[in-house]
Amino acid sequence: MPDEVREEERFDAERLRPFLADAVPGASGPIEVLQFRKGHSNLTYLIRIGDSEAVLRRAPFGVQVKSAHDMRREFTILSALQGVYAKAPRPIAFCDDESVIGARFYLMERVRGVVVRNSAPPPGVQFTPELLRATSTALVDNLAELHAVDFARAGLGSVGRPDGYVARQVTGWTERYAKAKTDEVPEIEAAAAWLARNLPKESGAAVIHNDYKYDNVVLDPGDLSRVVAVLDWEMATVGDPLMDLGTLLGYWSDPDDLEEMRARPYGPTFLPGSLSRTGLVRRYEERTGRAVGAALFYYVFALFKIAVIVQQIYKRYVEGHTHDPRFAALMGWVRVVASQASRAMECGRIDRLGRIQ
Repeated sequence: MPDEVREEERFDAERLRPFLADAVPGASGPIEVLQFRKGHSNLTYLIRIGDSEAVLRRAPFGVQVKSAHDMRREFTILSALQGVYAKAPRPIAFCDDESVIGARFYLMERVRGVVVRNSAPPPGVQFTPELLRATSTALVDNLAELHAVDFARAGLGSVGRPDGYVARQVTGWTERYAKAKTDEVPEIEAAAAWLARNLPKESGAAVIHNDYKYDNVVLDPGDLSRVVAVLDWEMATVGDPLMDLGTLLGYWSDPDDLEEMRARPYGPTFLPGSLSRTGLVRRYEERTGRAVGAALFYYVFALFKIAVIVQQIYKRYVEGHTHDPRFAALMGWVRVVASQASRAMECGRIDRLGRIQ
């Protein structure tokens, strides 16, 4: 549910009125702006005007990597997926004029449902082993469904450059880390070097979300094992689908991971009944027929990328571009994720990492 807008992320709602008049025909009355405050990257607001409502997405304040917050690209991908992938929210209108609220933005439909952000169940729900097995299985099945989309038929053939995608990702995220670095974290530098030495063969091309995890999917309130929508398409592209699977693995904690990894869960992934990381890989292989021969590489890369993303957010906080108190302790999470990558490289596998001391 939305909340009041953070003071430093407010804008004059009345400046939206001319745009809303065209984008939402017939809408009139007072404009109310609320904010979905749980995200850490692109800013997401709920706009209400009369009986109508829509979700507004814009880049965060003080961003350094403009390509990671391209609202036009996100809008284009959502538009192309209409009719070919039912879990993509419907985009409504795009605004190029940065003078309206200080940045380019777009509107999309609001999708209602349950978003699971940690290991705590929603009110009135019990996370039984049976439910978590069904929900975790639905998550990976939905990812396989996205990867089966014919991106050329959807008009996304010119989005992204799938040839050489994996190598460019390693190089690009290594460069982003260098620009965002604030503290010495040797494990991140070691992961970057290891990834550059262990590039796998590319597995093909597909529409990939690039930030796929529990809190970016909306579940059916009446059946939490049914995915009704996927949110936050800011990093979506056409690229190697196994990198997308790796992202899901990176956000997935196993029961025997060290407590420091389970202390900041992205979902109930380590609770009884849930698929493990190796279980996710096996299920994905079953659903797609695609062998995942370099699971360790994709997992280490995902952890590396997560560490860099968090580092970028932390730098925005250090430089005063945001005063969100949640960001003050993010350097600690960078170190935890980097240490997990180091354990995975040392162990040579994606599971049983809590046993490596």
